[in-house]
Amino acid sequence: MDQPAVSLKVILLVHWLLTTWGCLVFGGPYAWANFSALALGVWAVAQRDSLDAISMFLGGFVLTILLDIIHISIFYPRVGLLDTGRFGAGMAILSLLLKPFSCFLVYQIYLQRGGGILILPGEHPSGSGSSHERSAYQTIDSSEAPTDFYAGVEGKGPTSQGY
Repeated sequence: MDQPAVSLKVILLVHWLLTTWGCLVFGGPYAWANFSALALGVWAVAQRDSLDAISMFLGGFVLTILLDIIHISIFYPRVGLLDTGRFGAGMAILSLLLKPFSCFLVYQIYLQRGGGILILPGEHPSGSGSSHERSAYQTIDSSEAPTDFYAGVEGKGPTSQGY
């Protein structure tokens, strides 16, 4: 597996720092939404091969873009904003501006982990609803009959017929 250009840990660290500074002004739902999405990112770092973890992190980040727009537009303090408040609001806005780029990077990591191209929710990239990839291995509880590897070699030359 190729290493991504930007590590998932760096993305998490940058957004964690910006979210903590954004919480100087925007608490409550802003903090819950962003720290929940970052917790999904910690899960994606902990389980490097999990497509569920990275796709949930990507979905959480996309959702927080919308939620951040709502939180910042509703709860932005219009009067009496001190330097600390301006700094916190600026960091929340900077986090919001960086999130689409971060989503692109997380999507690239999703593709590197073996995920398919996301078209519409619930739609498989090949166009069918579900996919059963065939491999050389069969599960124990498989209802399919095992394929005989030597099935077509009876008339293809000399073979030993037993003792």
